[in-house]
Order: sequence, then C-alpha cells, then structure tokens
Amino acid sequence: MNARSVERGTESPRTVAVVTESFLPTLNGVTTSVLAVLEHLRRRGHRAVVIAPDTPGQSARRSRTEQERHLGFDVHRIPAVAYRQFPVALPHPVLDTILAASGADVLHAASPFLLGGRAITAAGRLGIPSVAVFQTDVAGFARRNGLSAAAPLVRRVLGRIHAGASLTLAPSSATAAMLAEEGVPRVARWGRGVDTALFHPARRSSAHVRAMRRRIAPRGETIVGYVGRLAPEKEVERLAELGGMPGIRVVVAGGGPSRPFLERRLRHLDVTFTGPLRGEALADAYAMLDVFVHTGAAETFGQTLQEAHAAGLPVVAPASGGPLDLVAPGLDGELYDPDEPLALRAAVARLHADRALAERMGSAGRLRVEGTTWEAVGDELLAHHETARAVGAPPALARAAKTGWNEKVGART
Repeated sequence: MNARSVERGTESPRTVAVVTESFLPTLNGVTTSVLAVLEHLRRRGHRAVVIAPDTPGQSARRSRTEQERHLGFDVHRIPAVAYRQFPVALPHPVLDTILAASGADVLHAASPFLLGGRAITAAGRLGIPSVAVFQTDVAGFARRNGLSAAAPLVRRVLGRIHAGASLTLAPSSATAAMLAEEGVPRVARWGRGVDTALFHPARRSSAHVRAMRRRIAPRGETIVGYVGRLAPEKEVERLAELGGMPGIRVVVAGGGPSRPFLERRLRHLDVTFTGPLRGEALADAYAMLDVFVHTGAAETFGQTLQEAHAAGLPVVAPASGGPLDLVAPGLDGELYDPDEPLALRAAVARLHADRALAERMGSAGRLRVEGTTWEAVGDELLAHHETARAVGAPPALARAAKTGWNEKVGART
C-alpha cells in the first residue's frame, strides 16, 4: 500500500489524538519518535492531544488543576505501574472520555499494547480512524525477560490490536513480513527520520569532542561505542567479545535496568558508562566514537544506526530485523551473524585495522541518511493519516470485510 503524497500546506488542519505507551520523562525509541511526530504536527499547523502513561510519583507533584502541556498540546496522563523502571499504563475508562472530547480526526497509536489497544477499540466505537505504529516487539521482549510462556499470548493480542486499526505502519521490511505472517491486514511501511544537523561529522573537530577523545583514548585508540537503553532485550553484553583486543576503548551511552549487570559483565573492558544523554550531549557522544556497534538482534528498526550514520560513523549491527534495511554491508558498515560466536568481534576488528575503510564507510553512511529528515518522514506520516481517514474507522472495515475486499485500500482485509 503506498501512502498518497501530501503537499506542504495543502492539507486542512486536523486534530490528531496521539496515544503512546511511552512519553517523557522516559527516554527510548518510542518517546523519541512521538516527540518528532508532535513537532511535525505543530510545524504543519495541526492540533494534537497526547495520551500517555503517568510516571509513578509524578502525579503527586502536579497540581490538581495543572494541565500538562508539550509544544502547546494538552498531555493527559493515564494511571500506570512501574515495570523494570518503565511506566506501563493500565487500561482505564478515562481514556474513552478523553478521546470522545478530543474532537480527533485520526488516532495515532505509538507502539500500541495495553493503552494503545484500548484506544484503538475506543476509536472504533467513536468512528475515529486509527493508525497503529508497530515499533516494539513486545512478544520478543517477554521472551528475553524470562516470560517465554507468555510470548505466544502476547503475539496474539498484538495481532488483534493491529488488525483492529485502520492502518498499521511497520518500520522495516522484516517487521512488515512478520506482521503479514501473523495475518495483520492493511500494513504499510513507515521509517524514522534523523536530525542530520544535530548529528553531523563536523562536530568531531570541536575542541570539546577532541578533549573527550583524549580523556578516553589518550594514545589514539579506536573508540567503539554503543548508544541506547540498557535492558535485556538490547543484548549489550555482546560487547564482552571485544575483550583482549589491543588498541580498543569502549563507551556505553544510555541508562536502564541492566547497567549494574553490564558493569560487572564488561568489567574486563574498562568501559566508560556515560549514563542517559540527550541533545547536544548525545551528539557529542556519537562524535567521539570511531565505530558504532549495535547489539540487539530483535530490533524492529534501529534508530541509533541512523544517528550514527548521520554522525559519519561506520556501523556494525546484527544481520536481522531493522538493520537489514539500514546497513549496506561493505559500503556503510558491517552486518554480523548474531548466532555466530565472535562475529561481532571480527567485524569490529576489520574496521579497527583499516581506519581508511572505516572513514569511507562513515562518509557513505552520512550520504545515505542526508535526505531522511524528520520533516520528510513526517510528511509521509501525514499521508498515512490521510489514507487511514479514507479507509475509515474499524467498524466500517468490519463491514467491508464481509465482501473480502476493501476497495479503498486495494488490499485483502
């Protein structure tokens, strides 16, 4: 299914209800994507209403009459519980009330599960078309966190949630294929943008970044780094393979529940842990690296790969999931077999031994993402929203499904 193009300024202002399983102050890929979506909606003159999990402890610090806002948009918080330092919203009837009062023309559900699933159902009852963005493999998350028995049920629940949406957006070809195998109808591709001004090779030459490099690699060692959440599903412990490599220094940027474990597991590498970073500090962290390593083998996309490309870095990533779309082996990085012991080490060793090759790959990666701005990707999203509005709300889809063909989208339902 191809999204229709949306010319700038030609679409009439609309109201988008953005329901997300993660929002500030929690930092992760879902939050980053939602923030970019909200910025683009404001840029194009649209209105948004944000519905997100509450952060345990935050509600008590807010005034009863205080209305939280972000970029001028109202933010409504839904009661949540904490799981592994991550707020998980509980389905709550107030969600239906908020949606009904929002006047939304379309629902944008970011990585829907408990909160987003209820939102899509409520939108169907209210006649609001919905776009479900598949971003987190919750079933895979369950398996890697010791809940393997629950994974099949979680996958079935996710399938029903996305089948109930007017349109599902997959971030990569691997994810789109997985959703198709699960029987999810009406799937389109939608990637992610990257701030190519913030993440830029020129930052590497700044006095601040040069000083950072001298502190970490005083003898000119190759600095190999990971950026992202420190959680079991990210498999950052794979970096242990780099032990014993001469001339290598390792940096891990990010925070999360796995940090104490990783500090023990990677002790032999004398890793520099920076903690969570945002904005300029995050861009500087990329700029001081020589090689970027992605460790998780079950990523639906891999936004940090695009940020590393924008920073002019060669990337090393597993040959699975989202990275298959984002890395051209031998051109802008290396893909390694995540099931092959020491494959990550071998890929890093090639770039460590050949700095000229690493620099060429970094330059190629920069060229690869220069047109992948959040503005361009945001306009693609607005076109997908229009497609969902043309398709209609889920009840209309259910009626159309009786004929076996939905003429509005030209695909089997």
